[in-house]
Amino acid sequence: MAVGTLYLVATPIGNLEDITLRAIRILKEADLIAAEDTRHSRKLCAHFGITTPLTSFFEHNEKVKGERILDVLRSGKNVALISDAGTPAIADPGFILVRRCREEGIPVAAVPGPSAAIAALSISGLPTDRFAFEGYLPSRSKGRRDVFRKVSAEERTAIFYEAPHRLMASLTDLVAELGPGREIAVVRELTKIHEELLRGRAEEVLAEISGREKVRGEIVLLVAPAPAEIVPNRPLEEVLEERLKETTRPPRQVVKEVAKEFGLPGSEVYEIYLEVKKAEKSER
Repeated sequence: MAVGTLYLVATPIGNLEDITLRAIRILKEADLIAAEDTRHSRKLCAHFGITTPLTSFFEHNEKVKGERILDVLRSGKNVALISDAGTPAIADPGFILVRRCREEGIPVAAVPGPSAAIAALSISGLPTDRFAFEGYLPSRSKGRRDVFRKVSAEERTAIFYEAPHRLMASLTDLVAELGPGREIAVVRELTKIHEELLRGRAEEVLAEISGREKVRGEIVLLVAPAPAEIVPNRPLEEVLEERLKETTRPPRQVVKEVAKEFGLPGSEVYEIYLEVKKAEKSER
């Protein structure tokens, strides 16, 4: 008996009109739809008159349900895999099922459509010729700062997913690791009525978010490539003194930023900082 096909069907990330005609047809013709959240997917199916049976498939039941879905495919039936929104198998456990299918020679077909990462990148105004999708940011500050530190010299636009309730903390960590001047973009509520794009220097975007009582909607955070290293044409002492006056950030962060611009060890620039402070005191 011939095996079935696993279809990876992209679904709308907000606006229901973004679903493709092929996606609707595949969802109607499939023998089973494996969905991240069946309650959410039932609303989508009802809207388009799709009556195909649904089964849940998410991170915590992937091992058990994955095997059951494979059994369905082995029996010659077709399965459509969908996530709550966007393209399945991207930053979700669907990729494990895809890998199992490939290992067993079960056909896998893409039914392309919406992707939050690509949609956000396309409207961000940041460089699109080269980019790196980094998935979800860690929930803890140390993990986030480690990630931001690793992309500090990245020559491609970096794309992250983040939860709205952690956005301010993530931006604070970003500024600490990448500096206040790194260009970033925050995109939320993509394709929905309240879609919003905040773009500018990291400290400006952080200030905007800090002034809000609550942030809503799914978040895509984009970080511009690291600027080309250009050694300032002014004395290091002058640049350091100016930066310290125009910010309330801790001196060590400013020292780290200036050291990177001049291509010098942080310890060396910190010694210069101490000399600048000493000179200021002697002038008083």
